[in-house]
Amino acid sequence: MAQLTRRIERFLRAQRVARLATVDARGRPHVVPIVFVYSGGRIYTPIDLKPKSVSPRRLQRVRNILANPQVQVLIDQYEEDWRLLGYVQLRGRAELIERGDEHRRALRLLERKYLQYAGLPLQGRPVIKIAVERVVTWGALEGRKQGR
Repeated sequence: MAQLTRRIERFLRAQRVARLATVDARGRPHVVPIVFVYSGGRIYTPIDLKPKSVSPRRLQRVRNILANPQVQVLIDQYEEDWRLLGYVQLRGRAELIERGDEHRRALRLLERKYLQYAGLPLQGRPVIKIAVERVVTWGALEGRKQGR
């Protein structure tokens, strides 16, 4: 598991959205926006109740993870002042968790970060867990400068 600096952890906790890249069994990439939490070297993202056209296990990202668990998460910040651009890429191994202590803890963390889950409960929903193996960073991870 990759070790993240406090600076990177602060950046991750401040961001609200990321992109999850998976690859299917034939090597075709698939990228989707996700909500997420970072905790203890892991990224958690739910398969929530927002409208989907198929069951959780039939989602492309889940099928891809079952075929090839190597994934990448990109968390970036854009600012019109390009001196403030930055990103973190987290590469790792993904799996679906559906029960147990870690699953319950991930749901609690997600519900704390995203108040929208008060009206869109996560109980009984699967979570994608990504064990971070490699970290790549670029640019300004401190966020907006004071006084802006």
